[in-house]
Order: sequence, then C-alpha cells, then structure tokens
Amino acid sequence: MNRPYPPTALAELSELSSFGIRLAPAPEVWEWLQTEILADTGSIHNEDHAHLLDADIRVMWASSSFNKQGRTVLGQAEQVAFRAGGWQKARMEQQMRDWFGDVPSFIITLAADYCAECSDVDFLRLVEHELFHIAQATDQYGAPKFTQEGLPKLYLRGHDVSEFVSVVERYGVGHPDGDLARMVEAAKKSPSVSHASIASACGTCLMRSA
Repeated sequence: MNRPYPPTALAELSELSSFGIRLAPAPEVWEWLQTEILADTGSIHNEDHAHLLDADIRVMWASSSFNKQGRTVLGQAEQVAFRAGGWQKARMEQQMRDWFGDVPSFIITLAADYCAECSDVDFLRLVEHELFHIAQATDQYGAPKFTQEGLPKLYLRGHDVSEFVSVVERYGVGHPDGDLARMVEAAKKSPSVSHASIASACGTCLMRSA
C-alpha cells in the first residue's frame, strides 16, 4: 500500500502564517481510495463503504489544520450546498468548477501538515472516519434507497457505534491516551453521567455537535 501524500509545497505553506490556509484539489487521494478501499479488489477493501464506489465525491488538501471548539481539526466531510444566490452563488460554483471541473455532491478535506507526517495507520483511520460520514439513506423499513439513476442515495450523517467498531477492528484503538482507547476502557466500567466525544479531530463531528 503506497498511500498518497500532500504536495510538499502545500505542506510547507502551513508554516508561513502570512499565506493563511491554502486549499488544493487532491484527485489522487480519491483515486487511491476507490482503488484500495472501495473496490472489492483493493488491498485494504472495506465493504462498509461499498455504496461510495461511484459516488460524486472529491477530496482536497488544506495546507494546515484549524481549531474549532478547542479541538484541532484534521479532516472534514461536507455535503456541498450553496446558501446564497445571485453573484455569491455564481462565485462559489465557479470556484468548484475551477477546482474539479464540476460541482460535486460531497467534499472531504484533509490537513496536509498532519497527513505529511502521520503513520499509515493514522492516515487510514482519518480517511475512513470521513468516509463513514457519507452514508446511504434508508427507507422506513431499513431498506437502502437509490436515485432515479440507480445509484445509492447518499446523505451526511453523524456516527453510530458500528462505525467505531469497524475502525477499531481494522486499525485498533490508536494512541493509548486517545479517545477510542478511553472509550474501550470506559465500556469496561460502570456508566457515568458525562458523555465523551470520540471524534475530536473531525470537523464534521464538531459541527454536528455544536
């Protein structure tokens, strides 16, 4: 498995505060995810993401992480939506087309400074966490929904316990002082009143819990 790395120049920009955070399309990451994780022939295939194989998703590098609610955000999945009209909407759509050639349904953004230095396992844990945010909708009976074109109907979701089970099974609990490890230890004890977040580095999770 040879994972994609962010461009060196972009990662270096994170050290130059005068530039602010810079963004760049990462088509190589999406191609790698499709080949290695989504496709059933992939070296690290995960069938939990099978509904995303032909999904309208794009990936971006951000030159650095950012802080939100006192946490450092390393990755974020979002459903593309323009809450504006007129020239504002036109400007946003033009930026999408300049980056990707069209306006995608979903974007996953990854912190280049982190991804340039983290281990393979930590990189996989991050990207799979973001993939789990994009789920296939179901009807009232739990059956999967599809679009008129026959593709899975997708939406942006929070997480249930199945996501964390899958991540732990594939990559372990991570750092012994991390939130996943703490969750496993907490599960062995009597429950307490407080609730601990186990997605502290995901901007999507922080946004949905705000």
